Amino acid sequence: MLHLIKKYRIFIGTFLVFSIITISLFYNVLKPAKKLPIYNPADVNPELVDSTVQYIAREHTIGDFSFVNQNGKTITQKEYEGKIYVADFFFTTCGSICPIMTTNMVDVQKAFINNPKVMILSHTVTPEIDSVPVLKKYALEKGVVDSKWNLVTGDKKDIYSMARKSYLAVKLGKPSELYDMVHTENFVLVDAEKRVRGFYDGTKKEEVQRLIEDIQWLSDNDKK
Repeated sequence: MLHLIKKYRIFIGTFLVFSIITISLFYNVLKPAKKLPIYNPADVNPELVDSTVQYIAREHTIGDFSFVNQNGKTITQKEYEGKIYVADFFFTTCGSICPIMTTNMVDVQKAFINNPKVMILSHTVTPEIDSVPVLKKYALEKGVVDSKWNLVTGDKKDIYSMARKSYLAVKLGKPSELYDMVHTENFVLVDAEKRVRGFYDGTKKEEVQRLIEDIQWLSDNDKK
């Protein structure tokens, strides 16, 4: 047997290499290509969507906005034009899920710190408390990079509208309080064409890792 193996070692080696290459090629051909869904209001739990847009089943995009960030700068859609970004909702005095979400968002920031295509946008749900100085202090404490990540405040009605009409991610709060929202753990992935491409539990490391992988996929497949 050893004699035969030695005699035909070149043939056997060539056959093994050919087999490995062939199997790899078949695997790549047969493996389903990765795709990310495009979410419209009709695709999402109605509890997370404003009743005025729940019927929309196609071509939903993030609406125009104007908020003020941790540096007192007005942030609009222009700063995010052509960008892939992650949006979420938080408040600086939150002692439950917010610290976990912020820590996990810092991981997202680190993963794409050198990728100019990717940004982050965090909206406070308590703008009456989270003034510009408060947001700045929070940003410094948490390691927010200003060029990558905006923490924004503004009119509560406008934040409410963005949360439920654009990002499709927040439940109603107290019926007695106008524009009240239940804080959500959702991280929302938005593509360069302002379309919602995914929802992720910002308190779970495995979900954040999935988000990072999906952002990378969008970045690699962005034709712009």
